[in-house]
Amino acid sequence: MTKEMNNRQAYFNYAIEEKFVAGIVLMGTEVKSIREGKVSFNDSFCLFDKGELWVRALFIASYSHGSDNNHIEVHDRKLLLNKRELKKIQNRMKDKGYTIVPLKVFFTDKNLVKVEIGIGRGKKNYDKRETIKGRDVDKEIKRLLKR
Repeated sequence: MTKEMNNRQAYFNYAIEEKFVAGIVLMGTEVKSIREGKVSFNDSFCLFDKGELWVRALFIASYSHGSDNNHIEVHDRKLLLNKRELKKIQNRMKDKGYTIVPLKVFFTDKNLVKVEIGIGRGKKNYDKRETIKGRDVDKEIKRLLKR
């Protein structure tokens, strides 16, 4: 069973063009909290600092059974990608209007925590309305087909 937490708001606010899967550097209590599903993507984004990719403002709730050594809920966490992928992302970020956002956090079969990140452009309001309209049409079609 792979438990995954999705950032649905990212797909609404950005037109995602390319996706990457990255490892993430975490403390022990963070892993336990993620396993409980206590992750929030509100306002989280990724940025480059000295050639390394970091995720900022990713909220991982403190572990309920943690001791005094519990983790800080919101801090910068390093993402682990190989050099070729980092260069590719950096080159893409040179184009104006692109943003790197975390799309989902999940566990692999080997119980490693991974983060799927996406490179995308921000949507305009009319694009968002079009997305909502398409979603409503799909719901209506499914409802009529069930009859």
